[in-house]
Amino acid sequence: MSPHLPLVLTMGDPAGIGPELTAKAWQAREEKALPAFYVVGAPSVYSGLPDAPPVETILDPAEAKATYAHAIPVFPIALPAPAQLGRPNSANAPAILESIRIAVDHCQSGKAGGMVTNPIAKHVLMDAGFTHPGHTEYLAELAGVSRTVMMLSGGGLRSVPVTIHCALRDVLTRLTATEIVDTGRIVADSLKRGAGIENPRLAVAGLNPHAGEDGRFGNEDRDIVRPAVERLRAEGIDAQGPFPADTMFHAERRADYDAAICMYHDQALIPVKTLDFHNGVNITLGMPFIRTSPDHGTAFDIAGRGIARTDSLIAAIRAAHDMRMDLGPDRTHQ
Repeated sequence: MSPHLPLVLTMGDPAGIGPELTAKAWQAREEKALPAFYVVGAPSVYSGLPDAPPVETILDPAEAKATYAHAIPVFPIALPAPAQLGRPNSANAPAILESIRIAVDHCQSGKAGGMVTNPIAKHVLMDAGFTHPGHTEYLAELAGVSRTVMMLSGGGLRSVPVTIHCALRDVLTRLTATEIVDTGRIVADSLKRGAGIENPRLAVAGLNPHAGEDGRFGNEDRDIVRPAVERLRAEGIDAQGPFPADTMFHAERRADYDAAICMYHDQALIPVKTLDFHNGVNITLGMPFIRTSPDHGTAFDIAGRGIARTDSLIAAIRAAHDMRMDLGPDRTHQ
């Protein structure tokens, strides 16, 4: 995707902090040297903010760069109900989903260089009939891909969970060597093409304490994780492990690998959020386009109060831009 194309931001939940953060990011565009972006959303969501920035409707993403210099470019969609900051309304779920659908279409049709998704609240969407486990699964369906990988980046760490949105008790039934291998392949390929790392080094965490200690604390590391690491190495991928997770994330150890492959959600997310809570970025790998998002939720409790921090959204915008620069003008991130 061309680095000259603007990025597209989704609206997210209009009652959350997404619109406020988008406005603040635009206001900081020169200070932070942010690339041009536009947002798919209801113009009233942005013009109605406290200390509202200038807003200008665009009908074609090609207009975004010229508009970006003096106003937030908004590709307009209708909002079924007035947005009230801090008061989510499931009546607006169709507009939230439409924003995502249009952003995906713009990326796939070559109108946008990548997408940055603002936070949504799954319970708001589920009240309106949304059936996907999360944001990423919905994006995967729209993109027509069967397997994606969530990578968290922050504090000098890239961390990837193999199993994501499931109860801890279900990890044992969902975790397979094939899932670990598929994840490792996607991560290695994406780091080569999206981060310019010629031979990515993957550190694979064990599932159990002490990586199972040869079966003393469970057989999963011996019977599932280690065979997966061996398969990755047989394919020429520099994978090592399984390692005890409690010794994988200190500074000296992080210098030995480019990404950590973790077995479940919190094993991957806690280290990133501990190292750099405010600048964490969620990057979806395996898509036919670039997608990043801030590593936080809708924060309805502080929406409209002017105290929400833009760090993570700005980091997500930069990450999307940096990835497409690494990919070059004629390549597509997959």
